[in-house]
Amino acid sequence: MAPYWQTAKSFAEVPITEEGVDTPIFLQASDDFVNMFDLLGKGVFGFVQTDLRNNIAGVRERYNSAPSGSTTLENLVKTEAEEHNRHGTACLVRLIRGLLFTCKALQNMQRDPGTELHVCFKRSYDSVLKHHHSFLIRSVVSVAIRAVPHRQDFYHRVSEGSDSQAFDVELTGWLSGLENIVLRMKAFLEQGGYGNV
Repeated sequence: MAPYWQTAKSFAEVPITEEGVDTPIFLQASDDFVNMFDLLGKGVFGFVQTDLRNNIAGVRERYNSAPSGSTTLENLVKTEAEEHNRHGTACLVRLIRGLLFTCKALQNMQRDPGTELHVCFKRSYDSVLKHHHSFLIRSVVSVAIRAVPHRQDFYHRVSEGSDSQAFDVELTGWLSGLENIVLRMKAFLEQGGYGNV
């Protein structure tokens, strides 16, 4: 059986048109990305996974309730603004924020192969999420980040024993696709006054 990373939907496969980012395929790629962290064992990335899954569910709920007005993430946000209902938008803002955090952490890991994973996540947390959290939350996150696996364990578990170099190449594609989406959505949300990522 093929390793999970070979069968999961990549963010590089999410269509982006003039209208925006395809909502259902983005949600599928988000689910598959979050599920990849299950390979590390229960609880390792639990604080990130729970937040991401809750926000994916909120965006999916909005999509399912109004699919014709939510074909793209941008349309979903605009339709909600017209209806004065912003639950899906609020979930999308938090989802983009969480995906940006995870993307930056994994990009740090790839760019700096001599640095342990917890340092990569700490750098990302400090630049993306820290200013959104209270002192208490920052303290809890700091402890959770210290519990992430060692770099070598991460690669071995997530690649499921397959060629870690091939996995790293695929991960680069995932992260490039994800970065394109989160930076696009960050600009759209902030410039439109829909929320701050």
